[in-house]
Amino acid sequence: MNDYSWLWDWPAHVPNLLPGLAVAVLLTAVSCLIGYPLGFLLALLSDARSRGVRWLAIGIVEIGRGVPALVLLYLVYRGLPQIGVLLDALPAAIVAFTLRAAAYSAEMIRASIAAIPRGQSDAADALGLGGVDRFRFVILPQAARVSIPPLVTLTITMFHITSLASVITVAEIMHAGYLSGAISWRYMSVYIAAAFVYAVIAIPGAILAGRLERRLAGGRRPRRRGGRSRATPVVRPDRPQEPAGRIESVSV
Repeated sequence: MNDYSWLWDWPAHVPNLLPGLAVAVLLTAVSCLIGYPLGFLLALLSDARSRGVRWLAIGIVEIGRGVPALVLLYLVYRGLPQIGVLLDALPAAIVAFTLRAAAYSAEMIRASIAAIPRGQSDAADALGLGGVDRFRFVILPQAARVSIPPLVTLTITMFHITSLASVITVAEIMHAGYLSGAISWRYMSVYIAAAFVYAVIAIPGAILAGRLERRLAGGRRPRRRGGRSRATPVVRPDRPQEPAGRIESVSV
């Protein structure tokens, strides 16, 4: 006989997951606080004049992006002890997730810097700014406006992948859920509660990222009033110019 009690009893398991939530937030915060500055450095080094430095930075970025997060976890936790580097589960997870955060943030920051129009640098040169001042006062502030929304989204993604740390016995949400399910044998209820805990953090974060993107873009979508759309004049090259007051228009 099927048991559908999980439809209403899953909230009872949420308190058991809160200690795991604290660990997941700690993992996310430390990994991002270390990884994003490291990603900024890698973004700068990936455009360095020295070929060796440039290829080293690109190699670190590609390894961090190309290797699955689970494999990185095993490489750090299970692989490094074979070369004499022994880390506990939590520090090993932080190292692996920091590399992941650094690699992805490096690409985002590099793309944001490259997106700044060349004319901005030319204007800074016209004002007599040197290379460092041009980057600090002209390029970097504009690149920050472009990179902040995707970095917020990346932070949410990093919070999601902390669930992988359960495979190396880090006591985060999924590990706490597994232990709770093993005791109660209510796996459906426990994992619905875990999904709820993740959603409570991730959904507001996604909304924040969307609002930041709209605000930093410097504009909003035009609001329609009275159900009527705005019209823009269109001049058709195959027709003679219409007199004033009879300009043809199309809705956008």
